[in-house]
Amino acid sequence: MTDIAFFLIDLGGGGAEKVMLSLAAGFANKGLKVDLVLAQKTGEYLSLIPDNIRVIDLASPRLISSLPLLVKYLQQNSPKFLFSALEDPNVLSIVAQKLAGVTTRVIVTVHNHVSNYCRESRELKRKFTPWLISWLFPQAAGIVAVSQGVANEVAKISGLPSEKIRVIYNPIFTPELLPKFHESVEHPWFQDDQLPVILGIGRLTKQKDFGTLIRAFAIVEKKYPSRLMILGQGGKLAELQALVADLDLVKKVDFPGFVDNPYAYLSKAKMLVMSSIFEGFGNVLVESMMAGTPVVSTDCESGPSEILSDGKYGHLAKVGDPENLATAIIDTFSNHPVPEMLKKRGQEFSLEAALSKYEKICNEIALS
Repeated sequence: MTDIAFFLIDLGGGGAEKVMLSLAAGFANKGLKVDLVLAQKTGEYLSLIPDNIRVIDLASPRLISSLPLLVKYLQQNSPKFLFSALEDPNVLSIVAQKLAGVTTRVIVTVHNHVSNYCRESRELKRKFTPWLISWLFPQAAGIVAVSQGVANEVAKISGLPSEKIRVIYNPIFTPELLPKFHESVEHPWFQDDQLPVILGIGRLTKQKDFGTLIRAFAIVEKKYPSRLMILGQGGKLAELQALVADLDLVKKVDFPGFVDNPYAYLSKAKMLVMSSIFEGFGNVLVESMMAGTPVVSTDCESGPSEILSDGKYGHLAKVGDPENLATAIIDTFSNHPVPEMLKKRGQEFSLEAALSKYEKICNEIALS
């Protein structure tokens, strides 16, 4: 019998997918039988799946069409626990368990600030997401939020008491990651005697608001000659490139796309800037601190203020305000925590700490 199954749409290069894969690997390394159930076996992280995890490809052209296949998987394998992440897989996991009529306990994990996500989305179905959460989440065996801000939001939407929603920060640090920070980067901007590089990382979407970062950089580089590099891919690329051209920054801003090892870039950057209008946690802030690289973030809902302890570990700027973000970046050039302090903070968000808390939840649910 499978001990734990993880259900995701795919393994696209997002933070939630990376976190769930890390948890799956952590449980498998503890000797548990782990399945990774994907609606579609696609995505940048496929190469990172360890051999001790069984991959189940439902091969569904759309997520909704994976529902009967997920029901069949549950009936045939009866995993003790089913973990899911992101809005739609969370909903489908609860429904599938009910339709399958199995004893599998579903634990949903919420990785984003739901209200903001639904408000900013153009998808019609997002208007129904809060209602689905209020209806289905009370039927889950467990609910995990990746920050206290997300937990508060889920409690508000679902009507559940706050103690029913556990907060477990994302598992970012593992000792195995440390060598990746020391790998070489071939990009010419990181060669000797080059200008400092300000780094942004994330999907090129409205949520990440890289337009505000680019406008802030246009202010910063007039005082501190530097360059801006944004790692990631997404539908806003052409729009962002047009903005760079309009601001006459073509030679100073680069979009390398998705890279296999962003940790090497982080260790060589002057600082990491996260300009999001909302988050669930903010994985890249922790990854940057693990490298000892200073961070700047918008004080968005939810996660950054918790990670940075209300500004102790990095400047927090107003959301959508290029001037305020530029001020925070300029201040960080000369005033930021020492690398060792950042590294120590980053390592607090460890896989072992998260696994321990997830194991505790599973044990409590099993005894209930």
